Amino acid sequence: MKNETFPEIPLEAWRPTKNTLHLYFQIVGKIRLAMHPRINHWWHVPLYVTPRGVSTHTIPYTGGNFEIEFDFNEHVLRISTSDKQVEDFALYDGLTVADFYNSLFANLAKLGIEPQIKAIPYEAPSTTPFAEDTENKSYDKEYVERFHRTLVTVDGVLNEFRGRFLGKSTPVHMFWHSFDLALTRFSGKRVPPREGAGMVEREAYSHEVISFGFWFGDDRVPAPAFYSYAAPEPAGLADEPLSPADAKWAESNGAHLALLMYEDVRTQENASEAVLDFLESAYQAGANQAGWDAKELKAFA
Repeated sequence: MKNETFPEIPLEAWRPTKNTLHLYFQIVGKIRLAMHPRINHWWHVPLYVTPRGVSTHTIPYTGGNFEIEFDFNEHVLRISTSDKQVEDFALYDGLTVADFYNSLFANLAKLGIEPQIKAIPYEAPSTTPFAEDTENKSYDKEYVERFHRTLVTVDGVLNEFRGRFLGKSTPVHMFWHSFDLALTRFSGKRVPPREGAGMVEREAYSHEVISFGFWFGDDRVPAPAFYSYAAPEPAGLADEPLSPADAKWAESNGAHLALLMYEDVRTQENASEAVLDFLESAYQAGANQAGWDAKELKAFA
């Protein structure tokens, strides 16, 4: 298991740990949201995969900058500053969300960093304020390490796919509100906001996009899966073919998702190539129906 590139990670086997991690990530992500300068389409909000875990990357503050990293090799949460200061604390089974929250803010205060966040979950598996959440406290190290190995693999595949596109593209980043690793391509065309769209959606989808990503499963899709969607969705999208054969279109909130289940590809000899085929087929589906100039946007002839 230790050397598996695409490890087995069924949702129900680690759902309590996934839920706890999701809430840990929300706390750290909200600190990045509060302190990092704004970047278009909320690019200042997500977290990033590293060789050791998941990180905020650099966040500026008075006198320098700092980084918060989940180190899933040593199972610690580490804060590092540009003036060579480091504070950390252990991640372990039984560490409540409340204890995580209090330990993180206490360590930040030692470093002279005092972020102001809205300390409640956002579209998460709990509605309890972070400082009061003593229910979510599962931390199964084996599944946390599988989680990280999966992220490392998927991050590599998405970055390879990102490099094939010449147009505007997001980094490969992890959104802490939805707990998915994502990549988005832009056609460059501005589109009017959807009626009733809130502030987050209006900024995220101010321009025509095709998005791709991976999640570990949720109540709607209760298993790990690769996905893609187009926004706004062009007519006929779900009539386009997908590859490989196991990929399919699924309805979601009145729109369509291209889905490739993780279990359908993870044990294949060329699993990464199968995922790349899926991503390319989903892109071509959206680009064809939305009228993108796919040839002009291709990075390599």
